[in-house]
Amino acid sequence: MQTIDKFNFAGKKAIVRVDFNVPLDEQGKVTDDTRIRGALPTLKKVLADGGSLIMMSHMGKPKGKVNPKFSLKQILEPVSNALGIHVKFAPDCAKAAQAAAALKPGEALLLENLRFYPEEEGKPVGIDKEDPAYESAKKAMKASQKEFAKTLAGYADCYVNDAFGTAHRKHASTAVIADYFDADHKMLGYLMEKEVEAIDNVLKNAQHPFTAIIGGSKVSSKLAVIKNLLTRVDNLIIGGGMGYTFIKAQGGHIGESLHEDDLMPEALSVMEEAKKAGVNLSLSVATVAADRFADDANKQVVDIYHIPDGWEGMDASEASLEKWKKIILSSKTILWNGPVGVFEFPNFAHGTGEIAKYVAEATEKGAYSLVGGGDSVAAVNKFGLADKISYVSTGGGAMLEAIEGKILPGVAAITGEK
Repeated sequence: MQTIDKFNFAGKKAIVRVDFNVPLDEQGKVTDDTRIRGALPTLKKVLADGGSLIMMSHMGKPKGKVNPKFSLKQILEPVSNALGIHVKFAPDCAKAAQAAAALKPGEALLLENLRFYPEEEGKPVGIDKEDPAYESAKKAMKASQKEFAKTLAGYADCYVNDAFGTAHRKHASTAVIADYFDADHKMLGYLMEKEVEAIDNVLKNAQHPFTAIIGGSKVSSKLAVIKNLLTRVDNLIIGGGMGYTFIKAQGGHIGESLHEDDLMPEALSVMEEAKKAGVNLSLSVATVAADRFADDANKQVVDIYHIPDGWEGMDASEASLEKWKKIILSSKTILWNGPVGVFEFPNFAHGTGEIAKYVAEATEKGAYSLVGGGDSVAAVNKFGLADKISYVSTGGGAMLEAIEGKILPGVAAITGEK
């Protein structure tokens, strides 16, 4: 397999799939440039070698239609500033052959939003899945997707995928395009390499004790992850909204707390499997409950199994945090995905913030830590702890699918993994 470090881009045109799906304010200004900064090592390597750089990305969900709200032209200036050169812009990603051909060594071009074309995602537009004509439309779209990928590939001599956030999608720019380059001319970017290495560190090379902290609102969204981790971890901390399904499944009274009744049998099964595997499955012992779902709600600390009617669990209590702190600080490998409270409300963000501090402290003591998922990453950044975590993942969905044990199409297209 080709690696970016060994490849010399001199005199070559490189098309790089980046993840520039950055948040914008009402004026179209970038409010967080983390993803742009994350791609810089790969982009600068191409330019420093004397190559020509073609960047492609999606932004938002325009659903296969041109929408100025999601135009990448809005980020042209920040990308130019980050690279330290004037970046040219192609207003139509499928009609950029001339602009790409005109690029000189050391020059860069940014293509317009890939998702302005339905062929990027490869899904039929405007037809329901129940429609008898859906399957034929899907087949036709797959053929169109290949042509779209072939067009993009035609702009360059080599392909680099550095967009881990979309690596779990078999899109034209993330996987299909790789078919048009031989093994010596396609590779993972530096960011992708680091992401793959970080996941391997926790799934294949973990030192023990290995602790996974899984939070968030729903068991359904993390069930496959939890099941895959049961064969790998020593401790499994389950917090956040999903914890109440486990409590109710055991006969606990959870008031108005978020839960999934249909997942209660699965929750009990997970607990039984953990017991058989010798995994310490740790749930909250008490919760900070509120009388309504609002930041300024009245709150009280109550036993997790006895939440009063009309009240709902909103954050981890000090008693729960103390229990989890001991587990985390005694760990050698830590994986964290998902908040342990309603992190978007400042009055119920304390627990998630404390978890971030514990993970950072354990890392300083020699543990390997991998943090991924929106609120977990936000907590680490909010408290200025990102540099005290071994690796902060840029792709929540992709990271979760990798931890489930799935092969990511964007990685497999380069490595040939099956």
